[in-house]
Amino acid sequence: MSDWSSMVTVGRVVRPHGNKGNVVVAPETDFGAARFGSGATVSILDGDDIRALRIVGSREHDGRWVVGFEGVGTIDDAERLRGRELKVPAETLQPLEDGRYYVHDLVACEVVTIGGEAVGRVDRVEFGTGTPVLVVTGRRGEVLVPLAGPICRRVDPAAHLIVIDPPEGLIELNAGRR
Repeated sequence: MSDWSSMVTVGRVVRPHGNKGNVVVAPETDFGAARFGSGATVSILDGDDIRALRIVGSREHDGRWVVGFEGVGTIDDAERLRGRELKVPAETLQPLEDGRYYVHDLVACEVVTIGGEAVGRVDRVEFGTGTPVLVVTGRRGEVLVPLAGPICRRVDPAAHLIVIDPPEGLIELNAGRR
């Protein structure tokens, strides 16, 4: 089995659902039907051990998933999963079409302008606005950069580099935000 740090988060258990051991999962994947479908397996960290959980049933509900796991049959069992990350080995990820990226591939990429000015490193990616936003931390503090083609001119996760052509004032507008 993979090392926990090399695995990729595909969801988080939010809370129990009902009294038969089901849980509500907030997905962190575009492939929820495959990741949370019956027969799929996800892993949790149980103390120092990685434990596999086989999914025995699921359904999508309001952008989240209601999931049942083999061996999790009571509300108390489900409660013990609250807040847990659900991960899969990175090698099981589906290839993406050009111009699409996994979040874990963008985090820690260096961000520079087309003029060569260092902006910082991607700390995380936020999704609340319709267009994903790179949260870049650097000498100016925290800078928000929309992950959009006209701004992100080169995204090269293999080289850990994102080259941006920010509109005038973008970096200054939100620099130092914390």
